[in-house]
Amino acid sequence: MSKDFSYHHLYYFWVVAKEGGMTRAAARLGMAVQTVSTQVRELERALGYALLKPDGRGLALTEAGMAALQQAEQIFQLGEQLPALVRDAGSAPAVRLAVGISDGLPKLAVRRLMEPVMRQPRLKLVCHDDEFERLLGDLALHRLDVIFADRPAPPNPNVRLYSHPLASSPLAWYAPASHHAAAGKGFPQSLAHVPVLLPTPHSAVRLPINQWFDRLGITPHLVGEFEDSALLKTFGAAGMGVFPAAELVQEEMLARYQVRRVGPCEGVEQHFYAIAAHKKLLHPLVQKLLPAAR
Repeated sequence: MSKDFSYHHLYYFWVVAKEGGMTRAAARLGMAVQTVSTQVRELERALGYALLKPDGRGLALTEAGMAALQQAEQIFQLGEQLPALVRDAGSAPAVRLAVGISDGLPKLAVRRLMEPVMRQPRLKLVCHDDEFERLLGDLALHRLDVIFADRPAPPNPNVRLYSHPLASSPLAWYAPASHHAAAGKGFPQSLAHVPVLLPTPHSAVRLPINQWFDRLGITPHLVGEFEDSALLKTFGAAGMGVFPAAELVQEEMLARYQVRRVGPCEGVEQHFYAIAAHKKLLHPLVQKLLPAAR
């Protein structure tokens, strides 16, 4: 906190600026006009700049005054929030859980996998959606408590990370109404003719999807690739094309995106892992997420 000026003086200046003059400010503060004027002059003397200038019968802000008012607004707005923040923090401490979500994971599946902790009283959930490698770095630096990903952490002699399998789900193909009939006719060979959306190659599930196409001798009519699974579904649902998704959340996905199932992506599964930086000293809420702990 700066000691070059008094925050009391800054407060008087702030009230003057908000009220538009010394008289109204003095009435609001319950003080004499001369007293308020003296306090503002003390602030100007401490800062070395005039903050107010005559403007007809009233006062106007100088350039320096406008800059001071902008800062004062932030300071005193924060001050007004302080009692509530202290009251909330003192009444019952929040249980903070920082989660990293790999951008290729279906968000509906992540929400379902997190159900064991969602009813935790006073939960403060902080979610970060990012690329897998960046999330691993944040986990190693203890900025995250756990990562949800579609693959285990790679071996690294310098960083100890522990991967816990959570679930797996078969994949199926889904289509908006505009493409459902064409996709269903002669499926799966129809995927060579209808527009197809796929996750980008950085997703762990892309390789087995490519191998599935190779086994069937199909060259898909690829019109879009997406890193983010929610974005893929959004564009697919809007009519851009047919797309694969985990059957784990099929019911919710059909309701949310208004798409229809075309057929299975046989032999292809999406896997879900929880990755933590400690094998035994896990965050208590992370323990609730692991199948062995339930």
